[in-house]
Amino acid sequence: MLQDQVALITGAGGGIGQAIAHALADAGANVVINDVVEDAARKVADEVEERGVNSLIHTANITDELQVISMVDEVMETFGRVDILVNNAGITRDGLLVRMDEAQWDLVLAVNLKGAFLCTKAVARPMMKARYGRIINMASVSGVGGNAGQANYSASKGGLIALTKTTAQELAGRNITCNALAPGFIETAMTHQLPEEMRNAWLNRIPLGRAGTAEDVAQGALFLAGPGASYITGQVINIDGGLIM
Repeated sequence: MLQDQVALITGAGGGIGQAIAHALADAGANVVINDVVEDAARKVADEVEERGVNSLIHTANITDELQVISMVDEVMETFGRVDILVNNAGITRDGLLVRMDEAQWDLVLAVNLKGAFLCTKAVARPMMKARYGRIINMASVSGVGGNAGQANYSASKGGLIALTKTTAQELAGRNITCNALAPGFIETAMTHQLPEEMRNAWLNRIPLGRAGTAEDVAQGALFLAGPGASYITGQVINIDGGLIM
């Protein structure tokens, strides 16, 4: 389905990013693994190559424009193309609004929103030249409905949704789509650390009665990256078991 295409995935050293790397590789795409933790990136790259495709590791800090430009230049030098961008890298620094300091706000907005902007800007030119591209942004249900204790995270994901729609409008004429996925409560290393009482409170709000998996989100990314989504752009797809229907 994605034979010989090239996918750049940020924050791909584990969790949802790792699952997306596996799914796109299984569909035939060569995968560029971006993560600031080189050992984690190398592990995922090995897993990708076991699937019979090529990989490239890059540890660019996506909040630094020069590093992002260098990363995309290396992708183009290595593969000659970039077809898919998955802006997956994200962090949390949770706290109540009145207790949140400026550094917590700035860091989350830098990684989650500025990073996506810089990566999108860097891949836009080669995609426009090729007259083809698929950009997938990892938003969150917190960016759709807000979430107490996550003013910074919710703002970054809400901003990412707005960036998705603007990017879709600006690049549609060059056959480039841009969509967002908004995961709900997903089983990751981060959610495993939550107190049992908090986990149960989340699960009780989910109509399907279970947490999602990284693979559930990866299947959404695979669909948006593939030919079946060629007429979908500027949309936000909630992958949340019905949490905020």
